Amino acid sequence: MKTKYEQHGALYFNRSGKLVDCDNRIVQLRGYSTHGLSWYPQYVNREFFEFMRDKWYVDVIRLAMYTAEEDGYCVGTEENKKKLLEVIDRGVKAATELGLYVIIDWHILSDSNPLMHIEEASEFFKTVARKYHAYGNVIYEICNEPNVNCTWADIKKYAETIIPIIREYDSYSVILVGTPTWSQDVDEAVKAPIKGDNNLGYVLHFYADTHRDELRNKLSEAAENKLPLFVSEFGICDASGDGEGNEEQGKIWLDLLDKYDISYCMWNLGNRDESSASFVPSCEKTTDFTEEDLNPSAKWYIHELALRNKPKQS
Repeated sequence: MKTKYEQHGALYFNRSGKLVDCDNRIVQLRGYSTHGLSWYPQYVNREFFEFMRDKWYVDVIRLAMYTAEEDGYCVGTEENKKKLLEVIDRGVKAATELGLYVIIDWHILSDSNPLMHIEEASEFFKTVARKYHAYGNVIYEICNEPNVNCTWADIKKYAETIIPIIREYDSYSVILVGTPTWSQDVDEAVKAPIKGDNNLGYVLHFYADTHRDELRNKLSEAAENKLPLFVSEFGICDASGDGEGNEEQGKIWLDLLDKYDISYCMWNLGNRDESSASFVPSCEKTTDFTEEDLNPSAKWYIHELALRNKPKQS
């Protein structure tokens, strides 16, 4: 069975806001996000990626590299920065060998405005775009969750600097742009989209036990206005990344994303003691996970992936 990348190759957002291949066939990606690469690098390994592809029907993996948290790219040592680039390289190469799409995520959080580290971001995206421009399966997420007082004007200013840096080396790959209020205000992008690039997607994040009809309506209106959308992170717990999972609300969300062919990645591949983590804290495996190793949110999502992403028998 061919992987989704083997079937479709490099992807584009068309004028209707749909993610498509070169034949304008709609492509919806479903997958998982890592937790911080400085803290959980062990899950970035070829065996686990193959396991997720074959057992969980995952076709995209997001590599979440924190920028300002402990050992983040912008605040850690030069040696740690080198290690983070090595983890990303390992992840990109493993995904490529296995026919998976892969997102390189500049994971801002406490550095709430991407302009805070625009020089470091410029250097980083120059490095990765130059290195992976010919891969075809690489997607660049240039700012995770702008928050607090960060405006859409701030994000646009940042994006209008970073996008040309990427395009100098990689003229065609998908670039994802975060939106204000922890990547929820996609309506701001509808009113004033970024000009000058034809392969941009705008990011929406949700946590199903917190974000319900109000945010779903915002997503639906943006999709109806043909804004290219990508949900690069979601969970079924509350917005803290913890709390009881809400499977009912999670299913409503996934049904809506499927209605509009919007791609999505669940948060997170890790064993931290929180409900959004895929693995129970006592699990030290890095592949070949069983039911006993999984938290309820992961069990729910893997079941949903099997229903929604499993190849249909001919």
